[in-house]
Amino acid sequence: MRLYYRITRYLCQMSFFALWRVRIFGLRNVPDSGGVLLACNHQSYLDPVLVTLALYREGSFMARDTLFVNRHFRRLIESLNAFPVKRNTADVGAIKEIIRRLKAGRIVVTFPEGTRTEDGSIGDLLAGSLLVAKRAGATIVPTVIDGAFEAWPKGLKLPRPGRVSVAYGEPIDAEQTATLSVEELTRMTRESMLRLQQMVQRK
Repeated sequence: MRLYYRITRYLCQMSFFALWRVRIFGLRNVPDSGGVLLACNHQSYLDPVLVTLALYREGSFMARDTLFVNRHFRRLIESLNAFPVKRNTADVGAIKEIIRRLKAGRIVVTFPEGTRTEDGSIGDLLAGSLLVAKRAGATIVPTVIDGAFEAWPKGLKLPRPGRVSVAYGEPIDAEQTATLSVEELTRMTRESMLRLQQMVQRK
């Protein structure tokens, strides 16, 4: 992990753990090496930071291309491993970049619901990113954030304090994904995410 990334991560940890009393579950389920796709639900603008807050490896992030328009903000997010994707299109360039990073043994964060939730629940998953992980021979880790919707839902200008949980499910390794159809893989990932959400809500 680069020193710059480590310092940024530490500063985020200090502020996030203070404001949102973040709890982490299942960190051991994230492999220490190799290409990993974190398939995470999407509750708020806080999610890209929350999902990698406790990891010992750097994360890479897809971000909508409009976020790269401002050159200063572009430099910031690119320095933290973000890369652009065109929403609502089959962005071949973004797909190739995901595969490249996964094959290079990196962690890539995706939000397969495609957009932020309207009510905190986990919606249907788009199969695209899971198919990419399957083709790249990467491990998929179902991941859930809960409480971020209450902290910063759509329509709220600024976040509010609260309690947020991040949970990592049992990994689906490359051998498993090779034997599953995309439909089966999508269903398995979503079912795991639903179980994780139920688990953290009971804690």
